[in-house]
Amino acid sequence: MRPERLLLAGVLLALAGCVTTTDSNNTLTTRMPRTSKAADSRDAARIHTELGQQYMANGDLQTALEKLTKALQFDPNYAPAHTVAAVLYERIGKLPEAELHYRRAVELEPSKGDANNNLGAFLCKTGRYAEGESYFARAVADPFYQTPDVAWTNDGLCRLGVQDRAGAEASFRRAVERNPQNGEALLQLANVLYLNNDAFRANAFLQRYDALGRPTPVALKLGHDIESRLGNKDAALNYRRRLQSQFPDSEQAHALDATARP
Repeated sequence: MRPERLLLAGVLLALAGCVTTTDSNNTLTTRMPRTSKAADSRDAARIHTELGQQYMANGDLQTALEKLTKALQFDPNYAPAHTVAAVLYERIGKLPEAELHYRRAVELEPSKGDANNNLGAFLCKTGRYAEGESYFARAVADPFYQTPDVAWTNDGLCRLGVQDRAGAEASFRRAVERNPQNGEALLQLANVLYLNNDAFRANAFLQRYDALGRPTPVALKLGHDIESRLGNKDAALNYRRRLQSQFPDSEQAHALDATARP
């Protein structure tokens, strides 16, 4: 949806609350419903946050930041604006500002799964694994959190950062239990099992990932390695050919080319 359409939608929603009446001369008049100043500020913050998201999706990060700054001027306690601002700052490499907004979102909504998952993922990406894991635990404790599998997947990735393969495997399995179509969890589970020399079970999870139709260089290289370890030369060759045809310039394709040279 274009930014101007988002704004138009907000305007239409506002007009939907108007009341049209007639006076003694049968003249149509429009009476605006009474709203509190706080409600008006929250609506303005919401609209500017939505605009900021759309501009960010379109790659116009400068305008997106302007809209998000405006949103927080209208309502400094609007948590979604802090979350989107955090994502934007992280994207442009301003990590201290990103962390500030991620933490503020959690302060405003301490029990919300999304806010805790976002902060946990950020902390893990910046090397603070133990602290990050504590926020994933809060995220999955939210009974209204709609995507707990995402938090479990991020928890598994965080545990891999400290070489806790057993803990990572358990988290990836929980993610898959909650969402069998979670491709990242399926791929990571296959990888952990392969690293633990359990190529047979690794292959089962990679096949489930492959069935989703989302090939990546990492997944195809892992498929080649798993099949090679199992002694399935034809299957390994098939993965090699897919990797070289679909992602010929990838690091993984170059790695296989190097091993194939005499």
